[in-house]
Parts: sequence; structure tokens; C-alpha cells
Amino acid sequence: MYDILNRFLEPNQIAVAGILAAFVLTFAGLAFPFPFLPVDHGREFAVNGALSKGKTRGVGFVFVIVFIICSLLFMPFSREYIIYCILLLAVMLSGYLDDASQTPWNEYKKGLIDFVISVVAMWTFINYNRELLSIHIGQVVLDIPVPVYFILGIILIWVSINVTNCNDGVDGLCASLCCVVISSFTVIYANELGNYVITGFIFVSVLLAYLYFNSTPSSMLMGDAGSRALGFYIALIAMKTGHPLSYILLALVLIVDGGIGLVKVALKRFLKISILVNTRTPLHDHARKNKGWSDTQVVFRCVIFQIICALIAYIVSI
Repeated sequence: MYDILNRFLEPNQIAVAGILAAFVLTFAGLAFPFPFLPVDHGREFAVNGALSKGKTRGVGFVFVIVFIICSLLFMPFSREYIIYCILLLAVMLSGYLDDASQTPWNEYKKGLIDFVISVVAMWTFINYNRELLSIHIGQVVLDIPVPVYFILGIILIWVSINVTNCNDGVDGLCASLCCVVISSFTVIYANELGNYVITGFIFVSVLLAYLYFNSTPSSMLMGDAGSRALGFYIALIAMKTGHPLSYILLALVLIVDGGIGLVKVALKRFLKISILVNTRTPLHDHARKNKGWSDTQVVFRCVIFQIICALIAYIVSI
């Protein structure tokens, strides 16, 4: 498809066509959702979780598939990228099957699936990107041994999938933050990312179409199908920049909001250590329940914090 379009259009025009096509297809797919998509049963322990009951859930199934199709049609792709698309589809499907299940999947089952996908992703990354196996700290470049980078990359992908998933609990929050995060990576590291810049803007485009339906009060939810796929994609582009440590600043709100809860649960479950006993996690629930923030305040304030982090990351990268 790209080769055919390239005969008549400039690369930038093809990219714009891909972005517009992704938005229109996602909007149409959500305006007339597939009948097999599950509905939310309400989350018992989440703040205002009952308000989600009856809403269409798992629509990440729609926008992830649209993203994959449009990125393959409107950009030149490689064998490496096809593998990533297959893995992205696998992450999405594991989340969708959990969304559609009458009883939530066991945490260890989901964690194992994430681990296997992370291993395959890192195996692929190392085979195709030997020149990127380093960490930049200011002007210092540290070459990392392949086994060490392999392990660190698995951790990055696994963490990104799960902290992003934990952020999906307030109308508009996860998608808005991911728009900022993905845009930040694609703008700051445009030279390093190459064609992945196009995929970044296509992903932002499908998220904007989704936000039309997910803004407060929402009519549908991305579910694990969307949030887990987003986490995988964000970790991938963080590594493709050649600056994986940039993930810390460029996804800081995702990390803090979702990560603190993961640490809290892990310490309690495995080491019998209790921390932040008076703090609800994810932190967006603490802000709503304990601090009295509205959903709109949570979304705007988190997005503002993340934009500030992105500006700092941009200045540091100059």
C-alpha cells in the first residue's frame, strides 16, 4: 500500500493520510461498536467504580487493531516492526480476554503473559538494534552488555505494561496521559525514531478518537485491551530512541500513579511490609476519595504535571 501511495504522494502527505484514516476508522468503529464487545460490571473497590457499570468495555480492541492496520498501510515497515505488531496484538488480546471474562484473570497469570511477551520483544529488539544497546546519562554514553540490557529491557516493558494499566481508572486519564507521553517521545527524539514518528502520531490519532467517547461522562472504556497495549508501545519507543532512561521523565505520572500501588502490593504480599497504609492506590483514587478532586481535576492536573516533565526532558536533551 505504501509503495503504491508513494507513486502519487510525498512521504509527509502519506503520513497525514494515515493519521486522518486512523482517526476516522477509530471514530466509526467506536460510534458503531462491535456487538461482541463486553460491558463493564462495575469495579467493587475503585472509587466511583459502580458508575462504569453497563458501559462498553474493552474498546482498546478497536483502536489497537486500527493502529496496526494504518501503521502497516501508511508507513514503510520492516520485519522487525511486523514482529512488534504481532506482540502488540498479543498484549491487546490478553487484555481483551480478561475484559470479556466473567471473573477477572489471576494476577500471576497476567504477569506471566506480560513476562513472555517482554522476553520475545527484547529478543527481537536486541537482534535488530545492536547499535542501541547503551544508556545515555547527560553526555556520557554507557555501553551495556547484551545480557544486562536484555534483563533491563524486560523489566522496562513489564513495568510499562502494568503501570499504564493501573492508570486506567478515571474517564480520559490514561488516554490523555498517553497522548502526552507518546507525543513527547516522537517530538523530542524525532531524528532517532525515524519512521516510528509516524506510528507515534497514528497512535495519538486513534487515542483522540477514543477520547471523544471517553471524556467525562464516558460511554465506553478502553479496558485492559487498550491500557496494556499502550504500555507495551510506550516501552518500545522508549528503547527505539536509544535513550531508555528518558522513560522515567517522559512517563513519570504514569509511573508514579500506577507504580506506587504495584510496589505497595508487592511489599505487602511477598515481604509482609506495609507502606502508605493511609494512601489509596492508584493515586488517582486517593486524589478523588481523600482529596476531593473531581475526575476533570484529576485528568487536567495529571496532564499538566506530565507536560511539565516533558518540557524538562526536552531541555535536558538539547
